[in-house]
Amino acid sequence: MKNAPTAAYSISMRITLDNVPGTLGRFAVAMGDAGGNIAGATGFEAKGPTVARQIDIHARSEEHGRQLVDVARACTGVNVLDWWDRTYRLHEGGKIEVLPLCSVGDAHDLAMAYTPGVARVCMSIHDEPALAHEYTIKKNTVAIVSDGTAVLGLGDIGPAAAMPVMEGKALLFKEFGGVDAFPICLDTKDPDEIVETVIRMAPTFGGINLEDIAAPACFEIEDRLKAALDIPVFHDDQHGTAVVALAALKNALRIVDKDLANISIVISGMGAAGVAIGKILRDAGAGHIVGVDRLGAVHSGRDGLNPAKEWFANNTNEERKAGTLQEVLEGADVFLGVSAPNLLVASDVRRMAKDPIVFAMANPDPEIRPEEADGLAAVMATGRSDFPNQINNVLAFPGIFRGALDVNAHSVTEAMKVAAADAIAACVDEDDLDPRYVVPSVFDKSVAPAVAAGVAEAAVREGVIRS
Repeated sequence: MKNAPTAAYSISMRITLDNVPGTLGRFAVAMGDAGGNIAGATGFEAKGPTVARQIDIHARSEEHGRQLVDVARACTGVNVLDWWDRTYRLHEGGKIEVLPLCSVGDAHDLAMAYTPGVARVCMSIHDEPALAHEYTIKKNTVAIVSDGTAVLGLGDIGPAAAMPVMEGKALLFKEFGGVDAFPICLDTKDPDEIVETVIRMAPTFGGINLEDIAAPACFEIEDRLKAALDIPVFHDDQHGTAVVALAALKNALRIVDKDLANISIVISGMGAAGVAIGKILRDAGAGHIVGVDRLGAVHSGRDGLNPAKEWFANNTNEERKAGTLQEVLEGADVFLGVSAPNLLVASDVRRMAKDPIVFAMANPDPEIRPEEADGLAAVMATGRSDFPNQINNVLAFPGIFRGALDVNAHSVTEAMKVAAADAIAACVDEDDLDPRYVVPSVFDKSVAPAVAAGVAEAAVREGVIRS
């Protein structure tokens, strides 16, 4: 089954068209016959022998994009002047920048923003360190820290290659939460060095967002930083994913009229996200959870368990089910995938329980594509933006940090995470709830404020704020 065209592989062509009847139609038909989806075109007015315009076209892959250009070049009356990959063009020069919050137009401005006036503020912070949260960027700034060892579904690609993802994260922090975030990719895989580096730079930031650090090191790094620092430390691959997955599952269960305590859940992938999802589901009252890694079902007494998996084994899979993913998935109500692409086929979904829920969240390619599960899954979700029901951390982390920063919280508690999940789920109105809409759109501007309010209230209730 061919993948559907997507904006992730879109191209732009700058072309001229002969100004005769049928030329534009032939071009459009040729693109459609070749599997391209025209997504946009510049306006034009035909006055001369040719018409110039830019056409944006969604493709299935990089190779498919090049094929579409060749098709256009062969189209009668069409001349391709230039073309480019829109995703790469968007990334040219990076995706974020630093902007001033005040002007420096004369000597008076300079005297306040810098020397000599700034010395007064420096000494106030020296005398009362907590004032750094009020009079510096620390009040609204988060460090996005990665070592590049577990980037999306791409694996260990290193800190330099991880930068586009971290830049994108910073863009989303600002766009949805109004939080200033900065990407910091570290050239080390040593947990000791990562912890030491973050501790040393922590005075600059009001929060630490750990990102794309492979398990099991991510667990140790987060725990040590939480113990050492007095600002929120949040590993988004674990907790952001878990928060959004819980929110979406709560709404999906309303559609199929099933109860969390009575269903069977299979989680594929026992890395950072998989373990965290298991924990939050267990805390939410899920009764039957089985985790699966490369060696099969995770159960107590099994070989090949790191400390995180040992906890998981001892607190889930009470029946000690063993076997492959396909074997333990038979009869299950819910599949939650945070592992690798193309692990399931349609027949696997058919062997699940009635009205199965399938969250195939591996990025960029899911465990099973929605086209293959169409008509089989009662509710289908992925981690991608080009399919319905995107389980995307952007629904969680901007609001979580916004809420924590707003009330000057020094940590993120389990109650704050649950409050975030409840807020996300509540953003889907009862009248709008549908198999294709169990989680709000990432572009829903009401989500981050709702999450921030819930998180802030929980932080105050938990007493984890600075006086």
